[in-house]
Amino acid sequence: MNKEWSDKNKKMQLLIGRKDTFSEGIETLMDLRNDVFSQISSIVHTYPADAYHKMPYPTANGFHNKTLAYSMWHIFRIEDIVANTLIANETQVLFTDDWLKRIGSPIITTGNELQGEQIAEFSKQLNIKELYLYCKAVRAKTEEKLRKLEYSDLKRRFGEEDRERLILSNCVDSYDNYSGLIDYWCGKDVAGLIRMPFSRHWIMHVEAMRRIKNRLCEIARRGVDPIAYCGLSCDHCFYSAWCGSCRTSYNTCSNATMYPDNICPNSACCRERNLDGCYECKDIENCHTGFYSSRKGNAIKAQAFFINKYGKKELKKVLDNLHSKYEFKWIQEKAVEEKGVKTAINANKNARFCRALTFLYSNTLQYSSSVQSCSYMMVAASTPT
Repeated sequence: MNKEWSDKNKKMQLLIGRKDTFSEGIETLMDLRNDVFSQISSIVHTYPADAYHKMPYPTANGFHNKTLAYSMWHIFRIEDIVANTLIANETQVLFTDDWLKRIGSPIITTGNELQGEQIAEFSKQLNIKELYLYCKAVRAKTEEKLRKLEYSDLKRRFGEEDRERLILSNCVDSYDNYSGLIDYWCGKDVAGLIRMPFSRHWIMHVEAMRRIKNRLCEIARRGVDPIAYCGLSCDHCFYSAWCGSCRTSYNTCSNATMYPDNICPNSACCRERNLDGCYECKDIENCHTGFYSSRKGNAIKAQAFFINKYGKKELKKVLDNLHSKYEFKWIQEKAVEEKGVKTAINANKNARFCRALTFLYSNTLQYSSSVQSCSYMMVAASTPT
């Protein structure tokens, strides 16, 4: 489980358990839900349509044996049912504003009854954009209720009337009745439902979604050139675990996601000119397109220069050498954490390492436009101290 989410979840549970910190606990819950939901938003805004019905772990023992679309449906159907039918005795979000038709779902249940290929077929029928909007609507209505809770509400329990209401809603399939899902919900008080499904349930399924998407990216990159159009080596990129590269439809490069259809200006330009990459372009020295927009030193452009002179295999050797000697993942994390590479550089006293880091991972280096000069600096940075 994501440590930050886990720690925040534990903190929330402690805070809502005391009257004097209950309000702070609710705010912590909101913060947690916002963090977790941002992962769903990221997936929806960056992954291709065919990603949502694929099952990269069909025989796995865990929530990651489902699909991205199913996971979204399941999380928010359970929340909709519990928050509205069970707790509030109100109409579920699904049965308002024509959501069922908009989403295209053939079922109104939680989906627990679906198995194997049924999950993939179900997922293909869903309109992902509308499903995402439904998820947002359910989240908003639940959080409106959560903010109105009083500490005294936490001990409220549910009886036979509540259980019967859930059964009559037909939103829990007989498969779920037999598995005791309704009994599980009705056996908890409001505090218990805050923990499950309003927080921990989210975490478990979104963690599974992250595993699914990362695996899909891994599969998409098989046999694909790991050098991006701009010259960046995807194999050495901090984001490679969850990005399929700009040469696949699973492109979630941090630069690409700022542009329509996840196609950055460098990729678009190379495709238009029928170039393998910017390193083949005669105009590269004076180019300020996309990743090259910085008029100061640009590490990505320098790698394109290097490829132009020495080739992709030599670039791989240089980067493999650097990454075998230095913890670039750590330094990238530090740079993000400190909101700048300068602090990260100052944290390390190895001069050659700092030179390599500055050259490869920042836009602050003033460099000559000479191919020879750029290439020399990369080779020097990667040689033994």
